[in-house]
Amino acid sequence: MKKLTTALLKWQMILLIVALALSLLALHPDPWAKGVVIRTVEKNSTADFAKIKVPGPTTPPMSREYITELAGNPINNVNDYYSILSNLTPDAPVLLKTNKEMYTVTPTLIDEEMSIGISVYDRPTTNLKKGLDLQGGTRVLLQPEKKLSKDEMDILLANMKERLNVFGLSDVVIREAGDLSGNQYVLIEIAGINEEEVKDLIAKQGKFDAKIGNDTVFMGGKDVRDVCRTAKCSGIDPQYGCSETGQNQWVCRFMFAITLSIESAQRQADLTANLSVVTSPGTGQKEYLESPLDLYLDDQLVDTLQIGKDLKGRAVTDIAISGSGVGATRQEAAYDSLKNMKRLQTILITGSLPVKMTVVKTDNLSPVLGDNFMRSIMIMALVSVLAVTAVLIISYRKLILALPIAVVMVSEIVILIGVAALIGWNIDMAAIAGIIVAVGTGVDDQIVITDESLRGRDYSSFGWKQKMKKAFFIIMAAYFCLVVAMLPLYFAGAGMLRGFAITTILGVSIGVFITRPAYAAIVEYFVKSEE
Repeated sequence: MKKLTTALLKWQMILLIVALALSLLALHPDPWAKGVVIRTVEKNSTADFAKIKVPGPTTPPMSREYITELAGNPINNVNDYYSILSNLTPDAPVLLKTNKEMYTVTPTLIDEEMSIGISVYDRPTTNLKKGLDLQGGTRVLLQPEKKLSKDEMDILLANMKERLNVFGLSDVVIREAGDLSGNQYVLIEIAGINEEEVKDLIAKQGKFDAKIGNDTVFMGGKDVRDVCRTAKCSGIDPQYGCSETGQNQWVCRFMFAITLSIESAQRQADLTANLSVVTSPGTGQKEYLESPLDLYLDDQLVDTLQIGKDLKGRAVTDIAISGSGVGATRQEAAYDSLKNMKRLQTILITGSLPVKMTVVKTDNLSPVLGDNFMRSIMIMALVSVLAVTAVLIISYRKLILALPIAVVMVSEIVILIGVAALIGWNIDMAAIAGIIVAVGTGVDDQIVITDESLRGRDYSSFGWKQKMKKAFFIIMAAYFCLVVAMLPLYFAGAGMLRGFAITTILGVSIGVFITRPAYAAIVEYFVKSEE
């Protein structure tokens, strides 16, 4: 017992125990977690008006606000949420309760489905963040049309992030990527959104111009001081509303207010000062200026607005922007109109991207694959540990040496995913492959330590140090070779193998500096105890 206490009090064992405790603290596991976490909040929705916020991308999963009740009914999972939501009465306010606050929301019927303007996902059971491979979503790889400087790339990434923030999206990763050929890319990963929405939102440059004739009055971005996104000054235009233009053809017109900069308002005043006033036919003899305000999106005319005669030569900062949407039914047309409005509002707020982007690759990933994969991984991990333990027992004929290897294998996995939870690293399939490589390398190193320990009969202090010195020379040589081999993969494939490279390097580093020394201390105790 005294020898065991002495072995447990060695610095190697203390370091391992502390690392395990901190990892469990970082993971904060709760297998009985109930509720649903908010993934997105649509702008101008009842949830948005109720000031419901999406969690930030850096917020630990277990610390995120989650829904516990809707209309007095408990919410345990996603199925509960959508089942209760579908049975609510349209336009009747209900209470939505979270673990932090109580909100009043009004469900509406959109495309024959009840909605309060949010999407949700099951509450996580640990702080470990899953990558798109495991939780589902869209990954898009974009390439700028020209080489960008660091400042230009920073502006591009900031613009894209702003666009996604305007749409109320969470769980978004936007980062620069590259490959071994020196090509520049932007990698975007968004959970819970489909491929077409992502491509329409961020792949297009989104250049907005408002012109009178061939002269630009204002552009999206810096020329626009404010864009209204509330129901009081945006939405379906009450003056025109929706109308049926043919069989199975509806058109709905939207309108929203914007505030221009003083410089843009003055440009409008200068450009309209010399325009003639005309009477437009079919409008009840209303008088307008002879040239309208044409709205262009990506150099395509999207709408034409008549300029009232009272605006001639006046520097007006508050104006209204309008457009339309179409659909086979009134509801579809209204939905399309509001979608177009949101996109136009986004571009007016953020401005155009500094460069055109080309979609190189898109992946639309289903969460079903991730769920099945995780179950398979857990089963295979258990089978692998048992198989390795059985082989070691047969090889060394000593259960007392095989069990510590199995324990250290599990400890290594716990510490590695604990570090991933602490730094907010997403665990995807590539990262899982890295964990497998790291654990496999760990088993090899422990076998090296075991073989060196059992070789010869000199267990004196000097003899033991020589054995460990030889074993760790082999381990460190293999470690540095593996790290050097992983570095090119960090950049290969436009950085999409980064998870594999980083997880492998983290895993083998944890093994070399934490678990291998602890295993050596365990082996020393058991070997010397048999003497």
